[in-house]
Formats: sequence, structure tokens, C-alpha cells
Amino acid sequence: MSIELSIVIDNHDQGQFLSTAIDSALEQTGSKHEVIVVDDGSRDQSRDVIARYEDALVPVLKENRGQASALNAGFARARGDVIIFLDADDALLPGAAERAFSCFDSPDVVKAHWPMWVVDENGCRTGELRPAAPLPEGNRREILLRTGPTTEVAPPTSGNAWARGFLERVLPIPEDIYRISADKHLLELAPFFGTLRRCEKPMSLYRRHPAGSQMSSDFEERLARELRFYNCYCDIIEQHLKAEGIQVNRQTWLQHSWWHRQADALRDIEKLRAAEGPLVLVDDGAWGGGRLAGRDRLPFLEHDGLYWGSPADDATAIAELERMRSMGASSIVFVWSTFWWLDHYRGFREHLDRHYPCILSNDRVVAFNLESKRNP
Repeated sequence: MSIELSIVIDNHDQGQFLSTAIDSALEQTGSKHEVIVVDDGSRDQSRDVIARYEDALVPVLKENRGQASALNAGFARARGDVIIFLDADDALLPGAAERAFSCFDSPDVVKAHWPMWVVDENGCRTGELRPAAPLPEGNRREILLRTGPTTEVAPPTSGNAWARGFLERVLPIPEDIYRISADKHLLELAPFFGTLRRCEKPMSLYRRHPAGSQMSSDFEERLARELRFYNCYCDIIEQHLKAEGIQVNRQTWLQHSWWHRQADALRDIEKLRAAEGPLVLVDDGAWGGGRLAGRDRLPFLEHDGLYWGSPADDATAIAELERMRSMGASSIVFVWSTFWWLDHYRGFREHLDRHYPCILSNDRVVAFNLESKRNP
């Protein structure tokens, strides 16, 4: 049988969810498809789950080497003209494969993508979409030649389908760089290689659960990892464009890079290290966890050490600030993505200006010293 589409499920220790992913792939209709399950050295019951399906799927059992290794191994066994990589804790909705395959109606199409419904650990929808913003469509190269990679919205692994021809050009994914987040390699390269197609309706489920989160890692480690990713994207994209006679200005790209802007902001925050107490970081939860610039950091608002959302009003923000100061916080830092706080919470901003000196202010960071309170 001629295979039109391959669904490659990558799994590592997701045995409790794996059968849901496999069933969702096997039950797809329309296109002639195969299901490949790559187990990347699981230590749980995953291989028992795979064995129960016998000849219904193609098993690839390997030692643990990370997500890039799993995707590479799965593609090596895939026969389809279109490939969907499905994370083992996610699932496809009925009809997803057929609709995805229909998007590849022209040889210049490299990727089709769609939003995903977010579900909790038990598979119940939260009402959220990932991503929440509209997805790009068409040929995006001219725009991205000005802004570089990491500047456009894309869904995670299970919200994409790929043209075999594109994957043959960019795989294998470097396994020494992408033990996790290997999907980012493909997401960032694709717009430079061809046309994107967008499916308006969600076609898969994104499962949010504690074991699947990467946000718990130390911020500075995560930043270093993302900068390695970025350099890898740029090297490959620049080489690809150079072969077509197109020169790029990587310095201009860096000005648009979220991660390089965060690196600059981190260097700004390091200038505040003379203060001894923990700093309060206002980042709307975007910077993850861990210490920051060698100091303990507290999210704002904070509850049991976790980010608790933006304050309901000025009075709430002021009360929380004073509580954290009384507990030893020595400074409060706003990163650029939360500068809106300083306009929206005007009473809170007036309280800061009246009682605490501003010790750093630029287009990345605004910081106030909480160690010595001025008289009103």
C-alpha cells in the first residue's frame, strides 16, 4: 500500500498517556497513513503499552538520547509524503490527518499548522488554545529576512504537519543541541524554506501536566539553551540563503530576538547585585523559575513561591509590595514585557516613585531599590 502520511509518536516515560496518543493516530481517516511509535529509552510501562498494539503500528525501541534523536529515528522509518510528529502526551482530533494532508496541494508547501486545544492531566479541556494568537500563512520569507527566526507564532510539536521534501533537507536535527524542544528546530527553519498553510480550527490536543513542563528549569540555564538553539537556526538559515544568493544581516536579526533581549536584560539585572536580599521580578510569569543573577527571586504577585497573576487593583499591588519588602525583598524589577503595569497601575507607580528610588531604567528593565524607604 502506498503511504501518503506518517504519524510519528515520540515517547519517553509517558506511558500513562501513550495509548491515548496511539489510538488517536490509528483512528485517523481519509489519507493512507502509518503510525510509528519511537520509545526513547522509557523506564515506565511505555513498552508494554506499545507491545499491546502488535502489528497495528511500527515500533522503534531505542536507548534514551533525547527528543531530537527520537524524531530523527522516527523519520528514518517513515514512508509518507507528509509527516506529523505527535508527542506521546498529546492527541490528534478526528479528521486531523486528512485535513492536514489536503494542505499540501503545491510543491512549495513545507508545513501546515493549526491551533491546539489545551487539556489538563485528565484530558479535560481548559478552554485555552495554544497558541492563542493567529498563526501565520503563506510565504513569510521577505518578512523574516528583516526580523530573523523566533519572531513568529507557531504551535508546538503536535500542531504541525511537514512535507517530506523539507524534512529531507533539514534533518537530522542536531542531537547534541536538542535533547528537548527539538520541534523548535523545524518550526524556525520552515518559513525560510517555503510556504506555510494554516488550518483555522484546532486539530489536536495539547496536554498540560507537571511532568511535561519545561518552565520549571532554572531561567539562566534555559536562556543559555535557547541562545544555543538560536545560533543553530541562524547558521543553517544563513547557509541555505547564501546558496540562493541572499545575504543576511545577523546583527539586525539579533535586535528582534526575544532571547537576546532577555540576555541583555539579565546583564542589566546583574548590575543590581550589590543588594543582598531577594529581588521581586515582575515578568507576568514569562521568565520561569530559579535564581536570577545570583540572587533569590520572587514572582509578583506571589503565592507559595509561584506566580499568582497580575493584581486586581492598585491597593492589592501596594499591599503585596510592602508585604514582600517586610520579608526582606531588596529591589523590584520590571522587565519590558510588563512595562504596561507602570501605566495601568498608576497608584502603584506613584507609590513606587514616592517611596523608593529608581536605580535602573532603560528600554529593557526598570528597577526600584526597596532597602531604604523614603519618607512620604
